[in-house]
Amino acid sequence: MTKRKENKKNKSQLKLVGSLLIIVGICFLYGKPIYDYLVYREESIKIEEFYEEQKQEEVFIQQEDHTEEIKKEKTDNEKYIAVIKIPKIKLEKGLCDISSTCNSVNRNIEILRESNYPNIENENFILAGHSGNGNISYFRDVDKLSIDDEISIFYGKKEYQYKVMNIYEIEKTGKANIVRNGNKTTLTLITCKGNEDKQLVVISELKRVI
Repeated sequence: MTKRKENKKNKSQLKLVGSLLIIVGICFLYGKPIYDYLVYREESIKIEEFYEEQKQEEVFIQQEDHTEEIKKEKTDNEKYIAVIKIPKIKLEKGLCDISSTCNSVNRNIEILRESNYPNIENENFILAGHSGNGNISYFRDVDKLSIDDEISIFYGKKEYQYKVMNIYEIEKTGKANIVRNGNKTTLTLITCKGNEDKQLVVISELKRVI
């Protein structure tokens, strides 16, 4: 191979490496924002679908000699059955049914199995979520809540409005000691407290249903 051809080959290789470095740089700079936008967009669509379904009238059909109530459902078990909204920390997030595969702190805000849904009087709706800076850290700002802050749960075509009544810390042992008024319908939020070996518990009481 002549020196001229060798130089030409080296230049081509350098151009290829340079192009690859540029592509990697672009992916590094813009990859995460694009991914975050797509996740945000998908979440917005699912929440909007939830609200639209809440507005729909129940459908009834005649079946032989009786009436059966039919509710529209997706075949997808990741359909939202409720939405939590906390204006102070700008949180609006869909919740999946307890039996759903997306009802997990590693994917979403989790409805704990010890919970009862908001329409059950004097019971407790318990939600757990990650704090921190990850994409699934939906409770990252829960530690900014204060007494009397408002939280809404949209469920069963109604809005359940709660007010924060108590905030306290517990040891991170895998079990949560929930201190609440058993004569009140309550909402409990549980999350980790920073890098500490503690968890934050926020107790809210139902004030009105719209």
